[in-house]
Amino acid sequence: MDPFSAVSAGVAALFGPLHGGANEQVLRMINEIGSVKNVPKFIESVKSGEGGRLMGFGHRVYKNYDPRARIVKKLADEVLAETGAEEELEIAMELEKIALHDDYFVSRKLYPNVDFYTGLIYRAMGFPTVYFTVLFAIARTAGWLAQWEEMLLDKDQKIARPRQIYVGPGERRYESRIQG
Repeated sequence: MDPFSAVSAGVAALFGPLHGGANEQVLRMINEIGSVKNVPKFIESVKSGEGGRLMGFGHRVYKNYDPRARIVKKLADEVLAETGAEEELEIAMELEKIALHDDYFVSRKLYPNVDFYTGLIYRAMGFPTVYFTVLFAIARTAGWLAQWEEMLLDKDQKIARPRQIYVGPGERRYESRIQG
């Protein structure tokens, strides 16, 4: 495998709403909210389970405040101070303010994560939303290429095998549908 294929595969693996595209989902949520005045109603719908999900909050690994989010939040503040806050950004800041002080979210450890802020930064910088997954991947390419090179240089490694365990359906009987 060549480095171009390795990086392309990495970007493709990140595609989707819950990982590389999570920051896109934050912006979709903000667009659905539509206005700062709608934030309290949205928050109540999330808490009641009748509305959408609060995207960009909580993390599978970080059960408290995402340490990366603290760093990116500072960067977001700097970028937004420079670019100015539009309606979308005002909605995001209101969501953050409410969620950080509401017992419902605090007790569930739903703090803003890195995805909440990166989408705001990318939008403020003028990047189209479809670029977000690739921008997310750029920081990871050095690590991906290091692993790729490690694999090539390991004389004992003849083939790369993923270390996942298949948990899907078991073996099934094949029935031909071709009339013959």
